[in-house]
Amino acid sequence: MEGLSSSTSDDPPTSTVLLDSCHFSQVIFTNVEKFYIPGADITCHYNLSEYIMPRRKDWVGIFKVGWKTTREYYTFMWAPLPSGPENAAPHQVLFKAYYLPKDDEYYQFCYVDQDGIVRGASVPFQFHAAAEDDMLVVTTQGEVEEIEQQNKSLLHENQKQRETLTNLQKRNEDLEEQVEKAKETVKELEDKVHLLQSGTMELQRAQDLQALEISSSQKELAAAKENNVKLQEENQDLKRRLEDLRHENETLYSDVELAKGELMNLEIQSGNKEAELHQIKEENKKLLAEKQHLESKLKATLGRVDHLESQIEKEQEEVVKLQNTDSDRAMLLEQLKEENNQLHATLLKQKKYGYLEKELEEKALLLQTLQKEKDEIERESQRLKRENEDLMAHLPEVLEDAPAGAFTQSSENGALVFGNPYSSIPKHPDPGSDSMKKCPVCYEIFPPDCGEQYSDHVRSHLLECPYCDETFDPFNKQVHEDHVFCHALDLSCNSRLE
Repeated sequence: MEGLSSSTSDDPPTSTVLLDSCHFSQVIFTNVEKFYIPGADITCHYNLSEYIMPRRKDWVGIFKVGWKTTREYYTFMWAPLPSGPENAAPHQVLFKAYYLPKDDEYYQFCYVDQDGIVRGASVPFQFHAAAEDDMLVVTTQGEVEEIEQQNKSLLHENQKQRETLTNLQKRNEDLEEQVEKAKETVKELEDKVHLLQSGTMELQRAQDLQALEISSSQKELAAAKENNVKLQEENQDLKRRLEDLRHENETLYSDVELAKGELMNLEIQSGNKEAELHQIKEENKKLLAEKQHLESKLKATLGRVDHLESQIEKEQEEVVKLQNTDSDRAMLLEQLKEENNQLHATLLKQKKYGYLEKELEEKALLLQTLQKEKDEIERESQRLKRENEDLMAHLPEVLEDAPAGAFTQSSENGALVFGNPYSSIPKHPDPGSDSMKKCPVCYEIFPPDCGEQYSDHVRSHLLECPYCDETFDPFNKQVHEDHVFCHALDLSCNSRLE
């Protein structure tokens, strides 16, 4: 069940945006402990990067590890606004103990902006008391006790370094995943830019083709206009000739009428003038033939005029069609110009994604820093391992120089591994202990001139780690078992991560 904030009763702004859309590197959380003691207030420290602009409704929440959206917060506190214009100064918020989780699950701090988008997340932590390491108290003599204490401290420090190395490897893997995702995003953006560029080139070629077609159409339109002007001039000439022919026809009609009048007058005036009448008839026939010829010529001229008028109408219709086609192509050209401008605007917007490259560079620098820290830890671990091997190599010499009674067990002090140094001298001392060598483990006796046989026999009792080259004192079985258990735990963790 989600907790409530102690600062105000208003709910913080959240969203259903998934983890892939969040930017976890814009707010860096610092000084995050692995464990927080239950029942105590905790302070969350964080730094704002230059890529985030803090707003009044930004907040810091505690989320259980495995959350999907910002609505799954357990508790939250409003993030304070910076006092100055810069974000470099560290910031902090205080969470009261009453509102903190009571279980021992893993949680993490998350910085959420006013839009409900996560801008930063901390490493996981738990709420429980710090566990005290179990210690095996052994009372020994002299340098043996000191060597064992040094071995324990070295093993404990080695375990801590292994845990630190495991955490660093996990962070390194997370950063590598983020870098791969960022590279994929950049590749997708580059593919989109290439597609837009190819689309722009195709549009440019289409515009060039449209411009060529428009220029050719304009040339055809100009030629059609010139032809139309010529046809109109021919039409005007034909109309003038038609008017002339009509005037001539009217003149002929008037001449015919005058001739008829004169013929009638002649017939009335003189019936004897048949020769003249015949001549007049012949002239009349000629005039009629000429009249018929002129009428046929007039009809042919009128037919030609009608044909020219129909041809002029067709040419005018073609001119209108060409003008409409020109206007349509002009509109298409304007539309293509607008689409080209939109594509240029989209390309300008795509250039804003350049900040992803800068973020990749920062993550690469962080990855190099973590790699350096990992190398230093490995060198320190190798140095401790060499020191431990040197100490184990000198252990047989120390055991050889120790008194024989120091490794005997009495019935009164059976719980002590090496016996009680303050107890009485053993009841059955070995009369040849000054000249003979005795194994401190199995009590086998060797002559003083046995050479390396005695050292090899003592080393055979040492406990060896099946996972590495380290050896342990046979009396420290618990340390050996703890060491082997740590190896098994590391192997199980690695298999789960894989």
